[in-house]
Amino acid sequence: MLSYIMWDASPEIFTIPEIAGFGPFPVRWYGLLFAAGFLIGQQIMIYIFKKEGRTLEDIDSLTLYMVLSIVIGARVGHFLFYEPEVLFKNPLEVILPPYAGLASHGAVIGTVTGLWLYARSRRGTGQTFFWVTDRLTITFALGGAFIRFGNLMNSEIVGKPSDLPWAFIFKQNTEFLQIPRHPAQLYESISCFILTFVLIAIWNKYKAATPRGLMVGVFLVWVFTLRFLYEFLKENQEAFEANYALNMGQILSIPAVLLGLYFIIQSRRNPLERIS
Repeated sequence: MLSYIMWDASPEIFTIPEIAGFGPFPVRWYGLLFAAGFLIGQQIMIYIFKKEGRTLEDIDSLTLYMVLSIVIGARVGHFLFYEPEVLFKNPLEVILPPYAGLASHGAVIGTVTGLWLYARSRRGTGQTFFWVTDRLTITFALGGAFIRFGNLMNSEIVGKPSDLPWAFIFKQNTEFLQIPRHPAQLYESISCFILTFVLIAIWNKYKAATPRGLMVGVFLVWVFTLRFLYEFLKENQEAFEANYALNMGQILSIPAVLLGLYFIIQSRRNPLERIS
């Protein structure tokens, strides 16, 4: 009886053949799941806007802000935190394919910037920074679950060796020895799915009266506390991290957790006041 799981999933679903000199173009699970996060997230926000009587026409603008800020933030964050020499030598690589390398901490920074700009453009509509951000955390958690599952389909961000019965041997990953490892991507994906339902429950309880910053705080504390812990089970993404007691993901998670705790405390003290 096997005491591990043999994981040999192909990262590609199918390939679009070359047409008129362009291509071929592989269609990958990661890209499909990434796009699905945006599409389903948009439907969630449409439902929330309807329930709280907001203007549905704003959904398209909000989606555009989110797509651009998340992708740009995640790409710039990857190079800034993990490959700064590439960012400064060839900044165009941020926007050029293939898009190998997305940093969740960079996505958070990009998202905050995009939401701040969106809220400024909607002054007087009641869509303050925290009104929008609190509700979007539901879609962020769901998107995080999809992205981490995409990492699993890519056999990347693998865990450290493990003798647990659910350990995976990642056949498609030739960077590390073919031995059973923690499926760290799956741990994070499942955690994000659970968080999605926790955040839905919070919003469903309060709806328009949701304490300002509460859902943002819960999101930050949940995601980055677990991220800090899961990093102990994961192989380092870059060689330089081996020289530190904590890797880059853990170092960047600490301020995120502290900020989340601050938002939760403030939301309980002044539930109806805007935090800014």
